[in-house]
Amino acid sequence: MTNDSHPSDQELLLAADGELSAARVRWLQEHVARCETCSRRKQELETGMAVFVRVRDQDLSTRFPAAVERRAELRARLAQAQVRQQNRQTALLVASAACAVVLLGLVVGRPWFRGHPHYALVVSVPNRVLTPGLAVQASKDALCSASPSKNRLVPVPLRRQVFEEYGIQQASPQAYEVDYLITPALGGADDIRNLWPQSYSATVWNAKVKDELEDRLHDLVCQGQIDLETAQRDIAADWVGAYKKYFHTDKPLAIQ
Repeated sequence: MTNDSHPSDQELLLAADGELSAARVRWLQEHVARCETCSRRKQELETGMAVFVRVRDQDLSTRFPAAVERRAELRARLAQAQVRQQNRQTALLVASAACAVVLLGLVVGRPWFRGHPHYALVVSVPNRVLTPGLAVQASKDALCSASPSKNRLVPVPLRRQVFEEYGIQQASPQAYEVDYLITPALGGADDIRNLWPQSYSATVWNAKVKDELEDRLHDLVCQGQIDLETAQRDIAADWVGAYKKYFHTDKPLAIQ
């Protein structure tokens, strides 16, 4: 594959598993940041894998006691080797039919990507199943008359719950922001369905870039250029797409 081509689904999966070289990972991050098609495909794969993990974990938690952890670890490693050998068609099947895979019991043990040190590569956007976004009822006047502020501090127990839900182990506070998908400045709720761990630096579409979008949308709402519901919907549905729409750019602007 040349550096001018699009990454395959298999390569996106290998990147999430930390199986690519550092140079290739950097190229993939830069390519996905500027390619709408690859960005959407990456998010589809992430969503499929997250659904698979969540459903499979729920099933295993009721059937397997903690005493089999070592056996589960071995099975997970074998599953990893199998996934890496699969071709593009098999990868598509895993992403689109994750629930069917769980029911058939094709893979057992720990998730092959959760807790991996390179997991930050797949949390530039939230998992739509875990974090659909949630807003409280709030008026534009109330939000715009309040003193401007950044996101509220998330309590430590809730932060831990968010990291656990996303399968991130031993998360460093310096590496992630437990972020509100819909910022409180736009009426976002203090609810785990509105929270997700966003990397500060693993991708160009990081927490600092999203902060810029939050400020931009708040200003537009308060200036009457867009309504509050539109701002909430756009940032919850696709914050990267919203950034490109409201900043009129295909890549993040330089942050001062």
